[in-house]
Amino acid sequence: MEAQRPSTIFFDAAGTLIHLPKSVGYHYAFVAERIGLQLDAGALDSAFAGCWKKMPRRPAIDGPRPDDDKGWWRELVDRVLDRIAPGLNELDRDAYFEAVYGHFAEAGVWDIYPEVNEVLAALHSRFELAVVSNFDGRLRMILEHLGLTKYFAHVFLSSELGADKPDPEIYRRALRISGRQPEEVLHAGDDPERDWEGAAAAGLACFRLDRPANSLRDLLAL
Repeated sequence: MEAQRPSTIFFDAAGTLIHLPKSVGYHYAFVAERIGLQLDAGALDSAFAGCWKKMPRRPAIDGPRPDDDKGWWRELVDRVLDRIAPGLNELDRDAYFEAVYGHFAEAGVWDIYPEVNEVLAALHSRFELAVVSNFDGRLRMILEHLGLTKYFAHVFLSSELGADKPDPEIYRRALRISGRQPEEVLHAGDDPERDWEGAAAAGLACFRLDRPANSLRDLLAL
């Protein structure tokens, strides 16, 4: 029996549609310099990678997470600063966090992968498209800056749905809101655990993006 053709495609955001042309450490150091602090980009990269991996997993909750997940990001930035600038006083920490948090929603920080506009434009007329991302409300501004908002019927954010990938609950909630059954949806993402395993656990087929072995252009064969 032939498999059902999907009517909807969910896309991951960072690493799938958008990326940082310069490293996180570069941006953290750039923001520090703007407010009069000197932090080393290489040390920031290393600290961020280590702290990111150690951030605790959170169970799903009913409804949005408090303050659009800003507190989660504050904890992450504090952990990074604890590693590379433990003597930084609280006022400087506050100023730095607010500056770096806002910076990642600014135009020009993120970019799209080369094939994204072509692929989304082609798929938009044939499928309903949506984003499912472990991000917060800043992603809406980022997608707007990059001219991608027009392609998506929904932008599902973990901060608003109250569930984070790889918990399949984030996909189930996105399905419920979009009025789709799992067999009607294909999820495209680059992360083996958050995207591939998480989507599969919710019953979705998954396009396993693994650049440069493949690209989103392979979705055009659907």
